[in-house]
Amino acid sequence: MQHRINQIRLLVNDFSACFRFYRDVIGLPIGTGTEDDPTYAEFLPSSEVTLGLFGRSAMAEVVGAGSKPAHADGQDAILLVFAVDNVDQTVEALKAKGVTFAAPPTDRPDWGMRTAHFRDPDGNLLEIFHPLKAE
Repeated sequence: MQHRINQIRLLVNDFSACFRFYRDVIGLPIGTGTEDDPTYAEFLPSSEVTLGLFGRSAMAEVVGAGSKPAHADGQDAILLVFAVDNVDQTVEALKAKGVTFAAPPTDRPDWGMRTAHFRDPDGNLLEIFHPLKAE
């Protein structure tokens, strides 16, 4: 059996806000679904992997976790990473769309990249990066 990641699926509480964020702010093309159906939608960030949004309460029912709390206070459990041509230009474009950054553009020589971090409406952590030029 060959293994490959086919989809990243975020289980979200505020489905409509997350749908609009990934469509309007991040600019991902929609594969299926609408912001008005809070069960499932799919975005097509690349030809090989999709980003799915699934209503958290709907998935909780599927796996028998409907009685558990939807959120617990803790550190981040997921990070979505997007490669961009220029972190600083992308940050300015995202700020113009109302995005607040958790960490500003920062050179990270140990990682070999420049990064910035922000959150979607459900609190999921996102990173944008571009490689640092070799010296």
